[in-house]
Amino acid sequence: MFIHLGGDMVLKAESIVAILDHNSQDLSEENQEMMKDHKKRKATIRVTDDTPKSMVITKKDIYLSPISSHTLKRRAETITVLSEEDV
Repeated sequence: MFIHLGGDMVLKAESIVAILDHNSQDLSEENQEMMKDHKKRKATIRVTDDTPKSMVITKKDIYLSPISSHTLKRRAETITVLSEEDV
């Protein structure tokens, strides 16, 4: 299943490691270092030109999405429920 991040960006749900609030001031040191590393490698991708509200983290990249982390979380949970019903 896929999750729409905004604009034309869609990711496979199983590729997502974490969804974080973009404005969170409570990022751990490890998360802050990871963000710096991704910026150095240019692995941070802005989904649209709109103000980012969430960070969607995969093993390879970080996506800055204009959709709130709560909405993306709900989308991910809906996909999980649908997948479990198909089994």
